[in-house]
Amino acid sequence: MDAVREHARALHDEATRTNERRLLVLTGARKAGYAAAVAACEATGLDAVSLSERDIVGRRLAPNRSDELLGTTHDCVVVDCHDACRPNALGRAAGAVDGGGLLVLVVPPLDEWPTRRDGFDEALAVPPFALEDVAGAFRDRLVTTLRQHRGIGIVDVDDDRVVTDGRTNPAPRLETGSFSLPDESAFPRTVYEACLTADQRDAVLVCERLRSPGNAVVLEADRGRGKSSAAGLAAAALAADGNEVLVTAPNYRNAAALFDRAAETLADIDALAADEREADRPAVRAAGSGVVRFRRPPDAVRESADVLIVDEAAALPVRVLDSLLSVAPSACFATTVHGYEGAGRGFDVRFRETLDEKRDVETVALGEPIRYAAADPVEVWLFRALLLDARPAVDPLVSDASVADLTYERLGPESLVDDEPRLREAFGLLVNAHYRTEPNDLARLLDAPNIAVRALTDDGHLVAVALLAREGGLAEPTRREMYEGSRVRGNMIPDVLTSQLRDPDAAVPVGLRVMRIATHHAVRSRGFGSRLLAELETEFGPADGNDPEGRFDALDYLSVGYGATPDLLSFWAANGYATVHLSTTRNDTSGEHSALMLRPLSGSGEELTDRHTAWFRRRITSVLADALDDVDPDVVRGALAATDGPVPLELTDTEWRVVASAAYGPGLYDVSPRPFRRLALRALVDGTLDDHQAERLLVVKVLQVTPWDETADRLSFVSERECMRTLGDVYKPLVDRYGTDVAEAEADRYR
Repeated sequence: MDAVREHARALHDEATRTNERRLLVLTGARKAGYAAAVAACEATGLDAVSLSERDIVGRRLAPNRSDELLGTTHDCVVVDCHDACRPNALGRAAGAVDGGGLLVLVVPPLDEWPTRRDGFDEALAVPPFALEDVAGAFRDRLVTTLRQHRGIGIVDVDDDRVVTDGRTNPAPRLETGSFSLPDESAFPRTVYEACLTADQRDAVLVCERLRSPGNAVVLEADRGRGKSSAAGLAAAALAADGNEVLVTAPNYRNAAALFDRAAETLADIDALAADEREADRPAVRAAGSGVVRFRRPPDAVRESADVLIVDEAAALPVRVLDSLLSVAPSACFATTVHGYEGAGRGFDVRFRETLDEKRDVETVALGEPIRYAAADPVEVWLFRALLLDARPAVDPLVSDASVADLTYERLGPESLVDDEPRLREAFGLLVNAHYRTEPNDLARLLDAPNIAVRALTDDGHLVAVALLAREGGLAEPTRREMYEGSRVRGNMIPDVLTSQLRDPDAAVPVGLRVMRIATHHAVRSRGFGSRLLAELETEFGPADGNDPEGRFDALDYLSVGYGATPDLLSFWAANGYATVHLSTTRNDTSGEHSALMLRPLSGSGEELTDRHTAWFRRRITSVLADALDDVDPDVVRGALAATDGPVPLELTDTEWRVVASAAYGPGLYDVSPRPFRRLALRALVDGTLDDHQAERLLVVKVLQVTPWDETADRLSFVSERECMRTLGDVYKPLVDRYGTDVAEAEADRYR
């Protein structure tokens, strides 16, 4: 292992001199690779953390726990890629290496690696596909980047031979010198003395604006620039001044650095009263009334505070960001520009406009890395390898596109790998569209046998893209396991219909689920998404139904599952998709309930859709009175409007008299709510009322069985009496349209 030792020392020496990182690739047999990793760490004297299923060197961390590396720094991280190459873990490992440190990859022979199948590939081989159906395009591209990029040394451990040197021999760096502190500041001078860069100082200085209502601050940075620490310094200063600072993020670990810095700073200025970072509801309390406390987003939207800080704002849905604006009169949003744990760009593309309208916003971009030097070779490689900086086409290239003139294209994995600009445009659109797009999704797009990509292009540039997943068509033993409670990967819609909704035949038809659909932000709301869905139906419908890849023939239905909002429900309903399920639990991050919708393409698909829309209509009233009793009424309205079909009323003569007298006379809703519920459901499914507020009243009071006082409050009635009177008026057109002769006679008594 002489070559390994000498080269590891050489890379480490150069990394130390430049305050950069270096990447050492140990390629060859597993046993030799492990021994080489030990030799490299011993030769450099670096303490290592190993991401591996086996003990290699230093502290071992299982790859499925790689998220524990977030917010930590290490001299050396060893990633074992023999059992599995997990893109998310690779990104987190690289992000945890400090300046002067080494990232070590232990991999199979590079020429063989793309064709080998590993544990991550097993996760991509979802039924009915087998492991041999998984492609190797992601690893093929990864190997290419390892061979091409500077700062990456490659050693063949089988021959103990240096294949690629990897040293960059950089010119000496100019000393940047220290930065000055503000001449005048509202925050204590100690806070600014804790800043590590001029960018951090500027960020904290701008955060002084949060002392006044109506202001907002946006801190933008790539990872490792200290934006969370800057927010923590500002939070401490605000709390020391008596403010209640509410912090939210996708998870507490995302905000841990913020709280660490807040606690340290309050201690430094002798203002720390209580450190409750380990509590169920983490908080840091200042002397007096000030506090910095954490809540998850679904809980944070129901709270109030003096100042709101949102860490990792790019990893939250736009709807949640909108709701958070009502929490506090001033707010700070810290957002990662290029992230490896979910970094949708809805924040930049869609939320900033709203923020600018509602707050006086100042933005600070933190560009100087804290833990390593600028232009670090490992960071440059990582951005390309995982497409962390993927972007759609620039606006002028697509802004004049016409729906009628676009070209519908199939984007196969081979064509994407061979065309880097197109791959970057496609993945950039997907990142823009979803707040949790991550590196694993890139591997899934390129290698998973159940995945397909379709796009609309204008002069070769992508205007809209759809990421699709084949589901269903499962063998009887697999369907039986699914019915009995086993999770079957990659079959979301059949799984829910089978295991939760108890349909033993739901996984027989073959469906194509629209996992993501993304339109370029420059042409949003101009019909491009609908055009793409129409093209999918034409390609995969009964008139054609032949896929050149051979994996998507004979489809029975298209489907979609998403966090339900009124606008999205309206979009999918307008494109012919019917609601079959509204989940009874909320997404932990977005707080949304998921809607599942189907669009039949064949007779079997029609039978499945009819069966489940009917089942949805039969059960939804009881679910709305229970698990869904607090869902946004506009979501309920949209879900019911998209499940067209018969709703038998089956009211007795007495029930019709109760309803008619409540509408036109002295009758009371409370004496017999059942007939009111049947009529409300029928009206909402049929779209009988052309009055959104009337429909909301039917949902909240009648279907969600909300008490009168809460109903009046939720729907902004001036009193319970007005609410009751309005409900009676709402039922007049329903009695007129659906009522029997008995109902008509009862109504005539009071007309």
